Amino acid sequence: MGAQQVRDGFEELYGTAPEGVWSAPGRVNLIGEHTDYNDGFVMPFALPHTAVAAVSRREDGVLRLHSADVEGGVVQLRVEDLAPESDDNWTAYPAGVVWALREAGHPVTGADVHLASTVPSGAGLSSSAALEVVIALALDDLFALDLPRWKLARLCQRAENVYVGAPTGIMDQTASACCEQGHALFLDTRDLSQRQIPFDLAAEGLRLLVVDTRVKHAHSDGEYGKRRAGCERGAALLGVDALRDVPYDGLDAALARLGDDEEAVRLVRHIVTEDQRVEKTVALLQAGETRAIGPVLVAGHASLRDDFRISCPELDLVVDTALASGALGARMTGGGFGGSAIVLAEVSDVDTITKAVEEAFAVAGFKAPRVFEAVPSAGARRLS
Repeated sequence: MGAQQVRDGFEELYGTAPEGVWSAPGRVNLIGEHTDYNDGFVMPFALPHTAVAAVSRREDGVLRLHSADVEGGVVQLRVEDLAPESDDNWTAYPAGVVWALREAGHPVTGADVHLASTVPSGAGLSSSAALEVVIALALDDLFALDLPRWKLARLCQRAENVYVGAPTGIMDQTASACCEQGHALFLDTRDLSQRQIPFDLAAEGLRLLVVDTRVKHAHSDGEYGKRRAGCERGAALLGVDALRDVPYDGLDAALARLGDDEEAVRLVRHIVTEDQRVEKTVALLQAGETRAIGPVLVAGHASLRDDFRISCPELDLVVDTALASGALGARMTGGGFGGSAIVLAEVSDVDTITKAVEEAFAVAGFKAPRVFEAVPSAGARRLS
């Protein structure tokens, strides 16, 4: 859905041209899963798939929302009536951003919005963050708030945590707001410091595939929250502010202190080793050893499957089949319990791997997966 189509849709709905059109991408997380709410390291990159919004200001306290992707007409709300967990529809995401901006003292007095998105929903590719960030960027421009990107990401996270009620970390919104084309974003979620790491797969004869299993997940469901609470409990048992503070070379001693608390041992082990995998991936990419990150991705999947226990048969089948068909590496990506896996492969092996995965799903009786190339792309921006 291009900028002109969304602009035209706005005019048709509201009878006037929008003040502007903005876009914000979904993301793939290369490595660093569930570390963001443990003050750890993550390494996402932006997808070419985006949420696009045509927006105009209103001064009368009315917020009008419409999506080309959802059946139904324009939803009209009053900004002064917006309240956390009052909405369980798609409108909670853009409305939550308006609420978060106003709660932070920014004078957002209403808007007309028309949206369309090409980010697959429920695929673990941050369709909700793209929706939040595109609204935040538009309102930042229109109301001349002049907020830095990291602060917009924080406000979008607050909208998702408090208004929507999903206990997600900061990674998704920061990736959508801050990623650069041809790079992966090395983000320290404690202080929000960022480094753009060159990640030009095409130049090296490589591809990164996304395999959407079409198994839907929902972050606001209880399992995500249970993992987060379990990590917080593990940190408390170890006497640290967050699991980020457990050093990799002190992991064995930390696990010994947890004794026979099997759940805490598993969760702590995943987070500490996953942070180390992010740092290892950064070092390999900076050394020009992109192919060598394959085994790191595989180790990450095993940890998510066995220690964090958030994989599913479809995700495991993607990883196992891809590796058996010549992939350099593969793992699930995103919050888990469905969604997508990523596969690192030589260009010459892409067709073989894709066919093998599709055939494996057919044999297993699973819904046919969606396979596409993930190209490191630009973050949120104004289009017109």
